[in-house]
Amino acid sequence: MKEISPETSRFIDEHRHDDVRLLALQAGKYPDVDMTEAVVQIAGWQIAEKKVPSWAQTEGIRYPQHLSMEQCSSEVTARYKASLVGGDTFADLTAGLGVDCSFIARRFRQADYVERQEVLCELARHNFPLLGVGHIRVHQADGTEYLRTMDPVDCLFLDPARRDSHGGKTVAIADCEPNVCSLEPLLIERGRVVMIKLSPMLDMASALNDLKHVREIHIVAVNNECKELIIILKKQDLSSEQSNKEIVISCEQVVNNFVHQHVEFTLSQERNASCVMAEQVEGYLYEPGAALLKAGAYRILSERYGVKKLHPNSHLYTSDTEIDFPGRCFRVIAVSGFGKKELKSFLAGVDKANLTVRNFPSSVADLRKKLKLKEGGDVYLFATTLADGEKVLIKCEKCHFLRP
Repeated sequence: MKEISPETSRFIDEHRHDDVRLLALQAGKYPDVDMTEAVVQIAGWQIAEKKVPSWAQTEGIRYPQHLSMEQCSSEVTARYKASLVGGDTFADLTAGLGVDCSFIARRFRQADYVERQEVLCELARHNFPLLGVGHIRVHQADGTEYLRTMDPVDCLFLDPARRDSHGGKTVAIADCEPNVCSLEPLLIERGRVVMIKLSPMLDMASALNDLKHVREIHIVAVNNECKELIIILKKQDLSSEQSNKEIVISCEQVVNNFVHQHVEFTLSQERNASCVMAEQVEGYLYEPGAALLKAGAYRILSERYGVKKLHPNSHLYTSDTEIDFPGRCFRVIAVSGFGKKELKSFLAGVDKANLTVRNFPSSVADLRKKLKLKEGGDVYLFATTLADGEKVLIKCEKCHFLRP
């Protein structure tokens, strides 16, 4: 790994908040500064400050090129993954920059980082002691080949690459590299617990169909955006009670780096839940958080939180009193059909609004154009379908979002 001169190091410290695009154009003004390296380190620190703050606060951490920084896990999701496992031995077979590895490894006495790229291995050897995880052993190797010869460990972790040979994104498990479907028998032989981070775009049913040893599924949403789908594999002991247990689906709603709402269920609990349909929109409206929508937790929300569903396919709920619900909560101001006179009165004085459509035949863009509304403001409009098939527009004001 290239040494950074004192002049370049000082420049990085003094300009870490500056626009790196402008700095790159000023190399001639600073002949003693390796501007190329300075820009890489400043850009990396700026991403880390938001994404992995404990790294940004650690003096001397070195960062890679932009792509590796963009692809690495955030600190809040890495800490969540670390909370799921623990034991004596751990191995990360697709370690990359090492963010996940650096947090998960703290839960184990011995840890192994495996990565093909030499530059990332050099950075890991430099960064891990600074982060207090010097017990991690760094191996420059192909993860699949390492898997074939390694000793069994308490936990294996993989974050398969989700880009094809042309750089395009993939979401199917079999299209990722390495292909965990074909490796699954070997993975569960080498790891007592196998944790796999997959694309949040992946269909959960696909994971259950393609992988035979799934025991848990974790869906993590940060600020109402799905970020990670985490699959836990365990070898099933056919003689134990564990073999008869259903797969547990956990939904984590993270807001401002705080895991606020944890909702856990099984597919049979969702299927058998008592879901009450609303006869009308009541005083409060609820929109489930992104992790719950991804997980398909629809019927069970009605049963557990005592709310009524507007329509089997609308995934919006209502109640006459405010409920501490795992998602967005709104106070209903008014409800309107789509007749011209009715809409005119309903939208009087409203020139902009936050518009959402759920189980409705028009897109947000088309409906916004039809209603002649700008985006933003304090008014929230939901276009949806009620249980009796009526199309309505619900005007609301926000109560809270995943309130602590």
